[in-house]
Amino acid sequence: MEKFNRETKETKINASFELYGSGKSEIKTGVGFFDHMLEALTKHSLTDLTLTCDGDTHVDFHHTVEDVAIVIGELLNKTIYPVGKVERFANRVVALDEAAVEVIIDLSGRPYIHFDVPMNGNIGEFDSELVEEFFRALVLNAKITAHIVIKRGTNKHHIAEAAFKAFAVALRDALKPNERMNSIPSTKGVL
Repeated sequence: MEKFNRETKETKINASFELYGSGKSEIKTGVGFFDHMLEALTKHSLTDLTLTCDGDTHVDFHHTVEDVAIVIGELLNKTIYPVGKVERFANRVVALDEAAVEVIIDLSGRPYIHFDVPMNGNIGEFDSELVEEFFRALVLNAKITAHIVIKRGTNKHHIAEAAFKAFAVALRDALKPNERMNSIPSTKGVL
């Protein structure tokens, strides 16, 4: 179990994380919809996450969402690298009613994100543009490559949830052990 704490003037976050877990989570960020998305992320990636965040949600939810993503990204980075005998690459499409989102992941050690999921307005009190902020901070801190692309959808809740779930199952697939690999999955010999 990897632990990570981060404290700024805007947020105080305590987290523990298990990369190869069973999908258990205990999450309290003070942002209900965000907690729901993080629970979906851990459930479908089969990681375990315990996380509390005391953030300046009286301002808005931006700092909480971004800082939690930084922490989860750091935890992923610490537990993924150095990459062992795993698949490394994965892509998944997840449908949630009328919405479908595709996520492609490379555990490359090189942070890059392509996010093509236009979101405007709110999902309840949650600013839907924070979905992109979350994935950007997570990917950059985890040092992975991710392409997140909407295939279709109209309901913002469904689109956001499909994105979180597609990221989760693509991550789970990329992390699958592959004993046939003689070394790390790179022709360079290093990631």
